[in-house]
Amino acid sequence: MAVVMFEGVEQKIGNIFCIGRNYAAHVAELGNQLEEEPLVFLKPTSALTMSRQDIALPAYSSDVHHECELVLLIGKGGNDIPEADALSHIAGIGIGLDLTARDVQSEAKQGGKPWTKAKGFRHAACVSDFVAASCFDLGQPFTFSLQVNGETRQQGDTSLMLYPLVTIISYLSQTYGLTAGDLIYTGTPQGVAALHAGDVLHLQLDGVVSADWTVAA
Repeated sequence: MAVVMFEGVEQKIGNIFCIGRNYAAHVAELGNQLEEEPLVFLKPTSALTMSRQDIALPAYSSDVHHECELVLLIGKGGNDIPEADALSHIAGIGIGLDLTARDVQSEAKQGGKPWTKAKGFRHAACVSDFVAASCFDLGQPFTFSLQVNGETRQQGDTSLMLYPLVTIISYLSQTYGLTAGDLIYTGTPQGVAALHAGDVLHLQLDGVVSADWTVAA
């Protein structure tokens, strides 16, 4: 059973939804096109890795990138959730890494194949402990950052999202349905880059949530 920590208590996890290409600058840095609707992919729960655990990179890739993201924990599921009610379905707020085997992903995209091998390997869904959504003003933008070996690599501001949180939640509920315990990785800003053995990562969200990982040698 996959779990995360929510306010110091284990929370069973359902689906792991991820939103791709949700920041224009990141779309541009990878030479991708903007999407007409949220681009959604899934990660298996076996990819979850909690803060302070080592990250083991997959042997079949030589180019694994970090993608720092705001992560939502759904507390109340539903179908066809209107945007006006979407924020009330968030139980917790966290920060995480959508790790991507970029070389494997590029090969898959060229061949028209799924991204699962590039996005779903063990340790590919790193996530912090979650803080109650009530600790935040959900109507205001979130800011977050990633440091690698003390150097800032990524800085995010959710006001720059192409699809804001309410749209993401409503869209997922309409298309797939949401259940309590689902996680939503909401997209990464520009600055993605390769990880290497021994790298030390520190993530920070609005000075409230933080997480740390080390890439195993």
